Amino acid sequence: MLLSVAGVAVALALVLTLVLTSGDDAPQKPVPEAGLDSLVTDFTAKLSADQDYRSPKSDERRTAAAGFAAVLDRRGPADLEKLGFSVRDGVDPATGRPYTIAVNEPGTERAWGMYVIDRSAPPSLAIEVPHPAFDLRTELFGVDLFRRTPGAVLLVAGAHRKADDSKADVAHEEDSVFHVVASALAGRGLAQVQLHGFHDENLPSTDIVLSSGAAVAGDAARRTAARLTADGFAVCRAWEERCGALEGTKNVQGKLAAADDTVFLHVEMSRTVRESPGRRADVVRALTEAELAKP
Repeated sequence: MLLSVAGVAVALALVLTLVLTSGDDAPQKPVPEAGLDSLVTDFTAKLSADQDYRSPKSDERRTAAAGFAAVLDRRGPADLEKLGFSVRDGVDPATGRPYTIAVNEPGTERAWGMYVIDRSAPPSLAIEVPHPAFDLRTELFGVDLFRRTPGAVLLVAGAHRKADDSKADVAHEEDSVFHVVASALAGRGLAQVQLHGFHDENLPSTDIVLSSGAAVAGDAARRTAARLTADGFAVCRAWEERCGALEGTKNVQGKLAAADDTVFLHVEMSRTVRESPGRRADVVRALTEAELAKP
């Protein structure tokens, strides 16, 4: 009996060892890639008016320009990494399309943005979210439009617009990495679409304000207005009428586009539009069908 008990104990010990060993050697299931919507919303959820931020110095802006161009052209991330950015490749599970993403150093004053390059096609359209966590939900519009546009580049500011006494407002500050990246893309001839939001009471009878900033409105703006109107939106066309203080004429990316004679579309959406997933889908579809990358 004693031998039998001892034998059973040894056998159990052997089985347990095998189980533990096989568990260590068993291939681990890969962690699923997070969707871009999750990456972007997690990023913007950390932003606040009292967060740390400082504008990049002139040498840092030069490094950012060289670094972004190198990443865009697949020549390596070294310069962006000098500025605290982490750069990696991924695949968005929602579309199956590859991308490269560069994200600023978290929790520091170098809150200089998130930049995502769709690698399924040559660079085609700059999609800009300058006021995340302030113009609420605009980052979701940005992700949805990015997913529908092969070759798009998504720019998301890295700080709340009120941070550092509003020096983090990248739509009105040329001294930002966001503006450096936008300038690089405009310099390559890419059209820019910039997404903003306004309170319903600021323009009660309007859903969306469209403008070309400091430039003369072109065919892309007119095509967008026509498609949005056809979808039932009340659209204020800044090239035809006054639209409150929402025309974006002081926007520095818009001024850059006007100087370079490239397309810039400033899109202001009411809070009601931004809070509705159905209306968001309608806006993104209209922007896609307007073929903004086409002059």
